[in-house]
Amino acid sequence: MPLRLRSLIVCFWLTWLAGTLAHAAPTVVIVSSESSVAYVEAAGALVDELERGGVPRIELLQVTVAEFAVAGQLTPKLFVALGSEAANALAKAELRTPVLCTLLPRSSFERALLTNGRKASPQFSALYLDQPLSRQLELIRLALPAARRVGVLWGDESQAQAPALKALAQARGLELAEATVGSNELLFPGLKRVLEDADLLLAVPDHQLYNSSNIQNILLASFRARVPLVAFSPAYVRAGALLALHVTPRQIGQQAAAIVRGVLQGKTLSATPLYSQDFSVAVNEHVARSLGLTLEPDALRARLRRREGAL
Repeated sequence: MPLRLRSLIVCFWLTWLAGTLAHAAPTVVIVSSESSVAYVEAAGALVDELERGGVPRIELLQVTVAEFAVAGQLTPKLFVALGSEAANALAKAELRTPVLCTLLPRSSFERALLTNGRKASPQFSALYLDQPLSRQLELIRLALPAARRVGVLWGDESQAQAPALKALAQARGLELAEATVGSNELLFPGLKRVLEDADLLLAVPDHQLYNSSNIQNILLASFRARVPLVAFSPAYVRAGALLALHVTPRQIGQQAAAIVRGVLQGKTLSATPLYSQDFSVAVNEHVARSLGLTLEPDALRARLRRREGAL
């Protein structure tokens, strides 16, 4: 196809898309960073829950970040950003409409705020993928009741959470074995110190530390030291972590829908970003057996939910 004809077709498509979106007058616009399985699942759960709650599907518009950039003036009652790229794109835009960011970790949301000179507010809030530190410690007490020293590595993205984790651990009779790894430092010396002094290693989301380049070495070192890794992703459990506390894309979509329904009914977004109320537990049975443990993920989840309900 000649380049000029191809350019004309692209321009026509973008013009048509912008015109269509401008006249759609959607109530909720969902902006997705990707079209991978997790994003499709979260968006599908969000749309299905809203539709079951009485919001007509025709009032729900789903677009990619690229489509949002050419959509023209959109004036829904609420934007929902799925993923870090979408959150950053909406943070840059001068919108009067409130924005709920989800399917992203706390560190990514805070980076979007910092990069674009924003603060969390009822106009720009979030539902995190991360699990609250208190919930992670409660899971540790349920799954590993004999553990007393919790190992943790801090990087540039996560070290601000150190005082909160220390206070929460002390309140539960736990101690921390900590090491801070700077962006220009090697990971292994800090990891070695922590593993020598800890009963378990708690992985706190920090891309500098826990990424595809490092995770296998971390898992191997913890396995050799017989210090189980408590992770934040089921993928890490499949790779060799003992267990993980996480929220699924479907759970995130359903919880986001509850927040969206509240906004459509006249409520404001929370000025303080929220952690998920629902969650899942994953267990690596092979690693558990090697440590002499018997752990049932559904039972752990049920006990943890009951314990939270009693607090």
